[in-house]
Amino acid sequence: MGADRVGGARRRPGRAAASAACGAVLLAGCASMPDSGDLSGVDSTARQDTQVRVFAMPPSEDATPTQLVQGFLEALTSDDPNYEIASQYLTEDAAKTWRPTTGTTVLADGPDAFELPRSRGREGVRETSFALSGAKIATVDEQQSYAPADGVYESLLHLTQDPKTRQWRIGRLPQGVVMGQGDFERNYTSVNKYYFASNTVAGGSGRTAAVADPVYVRERVDPMKQMVRSLLNGPTTWLSPVVRTSFPTGTALQKGVTTLTPDEQNKLTVPLNGRAARVGLSKCTEMAAQLLFTLRSLTPSLEEVELESGGKHLCSLTEKASEGTAARGSTEHVEYLYYVDDKHRLVRMAAAEDGARTPEPVPGALGEGNTQLRSVAVSREERMAAGVGVEGKELYVGSLVSGGSLGDPVLRSTGKTAEDRLTTPSWDSRHDLWVADRNPEDPRLLLLENGAGEPVEVQTPGLDGRIESVRVAADGVRIALVVAKGDTSALLIGRIERENKPGEDRPVVTVQELRSATPELEEVTTVSWAGDSRLVVVGREQDGVQTVRYVQVDGSTPEGPVPAALTGVEEIAAAEDDRLPLVAYSEDGIVRLQAGAQWQKVVTDGTAPVYPG
Repeated sequence: MGADRVGGARRRPGRAAASAACGAVLLAGCASMPDSGDLSGVDSTARQDTQVRVFAMPPSEDATPTQLVQGFLEALTSDDPNYEIASQYLTEDAAKTWRPTTGTTVLADGPDAFELPRSRGREGVRETSFALSGAKIATVDEQQSYAPADGVYESLLHLTQDPKTRQWRIGRLPQGVVMGQGDFERNYTSVNKYYFASNTVAGGSGRTAAVADPVYVRERVDPMKQMVRSLLNGPTTWLSPVVRTSFPTGTALQKGVTTLTPDEQNKLTVPLNGRAARVGLSKCTEMAAQLLFTLRSLTPSLEEVELESGGKHLCSLTEKASEGTAARGSTEHVEYLYYVDDKHRLVRMAAAEDGARTPEPVPGALGEGNTQLRSVAVSREERMAAGVGVEGKELYVGSLVSGGSLGDPVLRSTGKTAEDRLTTPSWDSRHDLWVADRNPEDPRLLLLENGAGEPVEVQTPGLDGRIESVRVAADGVRIALVVAKGDTSALLIGRIERENKPGEDRPVVTVQELRSATPELEEVTTVSWAGDSRLVVVGREQDGVQTVRYVQVDGSTPEGPVPAALTGVEEIAAAEDDRLPLVAYSEDGIVRLQAGAQWQKVVTDGTAPVYPG
């Protein structure tokens, strides 16, 4: 729990001045809190620079209840690894039972603290209580998983005065930690840990798909060691039904490991306990790949991971060699950007910023213009494409090979208007094609295995509204749906589960546990995956204007710059590889945005831009 010292935009520099103003790196007395009397709030202290380490200060011998509470709240936003200083603010019994790692509640501002009327307890012991309150915006659970939250936070700190020493200490308090958004952003960073899709092979390549599982760790408290421990503890509850780990059950860091640091060659040695001692080379390579993917999302300069157990070498894996172990969307090569031209043909141009910008019709029937299109999707290996007819009724699938025929539609909608028919389709890493039929009389989410055959109707328990857009992640186990209800629309992230029942030729496919990734947006217009756990969204806040922003699958806001403003956006496209430009269809035509630049016009006579996927 901590008084919020940080507010405003994420990661702004220039917060070190507060340290000098109060005479110490930790400012236990900067916020104003009354010693006694009427109920009063606690002001937030000034922002601190993200690179300034904040050290906790123990309680002074003559600390008043107000000073004790303030010091405790400040201590919990420090870089004290095990909250040892914060525990000094507690009674001996409270320190034994308090578990700060059970979770974090994030408030819009630091918690307001109000002292309640004092009383005398048993045998004349002086007691007092402080009520903490604030507006919740998120929680981070014991697995370090972030989730948006709302409502009012309320809790109590109960203090007692030791009759002998006359010192006040906190005797009862809630489990976990609470702090303001600014302190949270200074203390924590989001990092992807990686597991393998349980039953997904990416792109028919024989490689399994790596799945990002974002968690929040304390940024300056040995984050590399935190991430290794988090990875070994297994996936978060939401993701666990669809992923697996290659680490044997019970695998942990070897006892006595205090820190993990790469050497001068950017190689990290990870000592594991005896549970990993007997793994074979193939399994060990997968374990090393999980560690390398995870730690490179924290430290991109890491080049190699070596695993040991009992002091003996198990295996090692370089960053380059890891590409053959598992596929990640953020590392897959994308050759072309695709869109529909003014003749309603599927055309393409080089995806890279320095590539040729002259569009050309794709090879095959979809590029010939005999079948007019309104939206398209290209398979991730760029060998097949799917297109929805100009009226939204029919879905066609064809190969991107010269001379290839198109054939009959693989799916038809009977919706009365184009807006009540088929959405833009999306390919997953298994080479299956996803599309939603928006027909109000029979709304369905459909999957066509290998883009052909009788569509599988995907079950969507808990879905409240109509699907307006479908985007499947590169890993094939997560799906982004724009769902409309009344005058609002939201971005929901679901988990794709497949069950092959005995005697059944076709799997039962279900999208489970849909959760909002944009709780602050009232209207979501379009969305695209823009990384292993990141999406780019076009939407509007209540009574606001249209905005383009990045969001994480867990509903948090990723660090880094936001896209430059753009008006009249109808469609957005991003590649999981963030080196490729963001592309949009707006009132200016098709435009693209390279990192650190402004939007640039590509063509004026095209619509429906997409990258493979």
